[in-house]
Amino acid sequence: MTGLVVAGLCAVFAWLGWDDANVLAAVVSAVTGVVAVGAAVWAAAKQPPKDEPKVRARAARTGKATARSGGTANTGITGPASGGIDAVAQDTGDAVATDDGDANTGVRLT
Repeated sequence: MTGLVVAGLCAVFAWLGWDDANVLAAVVSAVTGVVAVGAAVWAAAKQPPKDEPKVRARAARTGKATARSGGTANTGITGPASGGIDAVAQDTGDAVATDDGDANTGVRLT
């Protein structure tokens, strides 16, 4: 697409001659610059709605995990409770803990 625009501008510039092409090029550059700045300001100002969580996480059909000797097994989702996480765990695998291990197979927000 950009190549077609450049080729079209080159053809128009050649057809117009140097003086008119110079003026047209200045106008095209100015309009393009204003559009670029407007798009950048719009993108920077766009904020997600405050009521939506910041992070979405999903765990599904995970395998089995085993924790031993104080280790941790997780087949679901863990994260901070204050982080605005929208988490879903479906059909997660078995999480087994032995010897003071810790296991999670669902959603654990701490």
